[in-house]
Amino acid sequence: MNNNKKPDKVTIFDVAREAQVSKSTVSLVLTHSDKVSDKSREKVLTAIDKLGYVYNRDAAALRSKRSNLVAVVINDLTNPYSAQLAVGLEKHIYALGLVPMLVNTSEDLTRQLQVVNTLKEYNVSAFVMVPAPGTTMEWVNQLIDSGFPVINIMREIPYSNAPCILPDNQKGTHLATLHLLDQGLERLAFLGGTPDISDYHERLGGFRSALALRQMTQPMPEITAQTNRQGGREAFSTLYAQAPNTQAVVCFSDVIAYGVMEAMREHGLVPGKDIKVVGFDDLADSRLMKPALSSVRIDADDIGKRTCQALAEIINKSQPAVRTLVDVSLQLRESSV
Repeated sequence: MNNNKKPDKVTIFDVAREAQVSKSTVSLVLTHSDKVSDKSREKVLTAIDKLGYVYNRDAAALRSKRSNLVAVVINDLTNPYSAQLAVGLEKHIYALGLVPMLVNTSEDLTRQLQVVNTLKEYNVSAFVMVPAPGTTMEWVNQLIDSGFPVINIMREIPYSNAPCILPDNQKGTHLATLHLLDQGLERLAFLGGTPDISDYHERLGGFRSALALRQMTQPMPEITAQTNRQGGREAFSTLYAQAPNTQAVVCFSDVIAYGVMEAMREHGLVPGKDIKVVGFDDLADSRLMKPALSSVRIDADDIGKRTCQALAEIINKSQPAVRTLVDVSLQLRESSV
């Protein structure tokens, strides 16, 4: 047996275990950050003394050097609008002299946590994210506090420290609903989306605000559904069972509207004639539908441009706007006129 075996080097993980704090807390103490409590700082310093940990500042400086990679974390690349958004982001990120690294979370919070942890190892210069459902303010703020800038797009995490670039969701559905009400229609419904994402509440809010403006006091159906084509089919079937006399529907997205129109035909109804339909996103395919789908247009390139303006400000050590709203417009076609 070799009694002269060199002892294992004490690591930051050993210090965190001894102090009963997270690795990030130890890192904050080592870099003299003011974002850690006095109590936690004392626990870490005590553990360092006990274990004899030596902080290699040269290695730490090398590790902390940011790459020219920008992590673009998209919620669902099977959604055509998400693909348009990714293309717009890539173009503007390249224009900054940076390189986008695109990943897809498939609306899965666990997968989002995994990919972000992996991307942190590449020392990306920032995260541009469409947050998955269930993303918390605490998680976003912890990512920022650990030294990684975050910009949230399309969805907002309320009260987080990340700047947010959003389409004016409420304006979009407000305009769409007024368009239907101004035709004398009185039995409307809102279809699609789930309450665990911010854009659902904003788009539903626009629907409700238009009804209130026109003093429509009777309850209107609001059917939640997953944000895919099948979700639209299921939402319409539920609606038709509850309110078969519905005259028009405002859909959470164009993809939802596609499923809704398919389900209408299965019930022997003609979209745009028996029930009017408005979507949201204005995908290229929406103009090719039969009938062509009315939709709220979001300029994906403008979202990318505004996002990269905020990214440039962060890189240049200035503070971007906390919340940026990108304008939308209503594109009228056969399905609602």
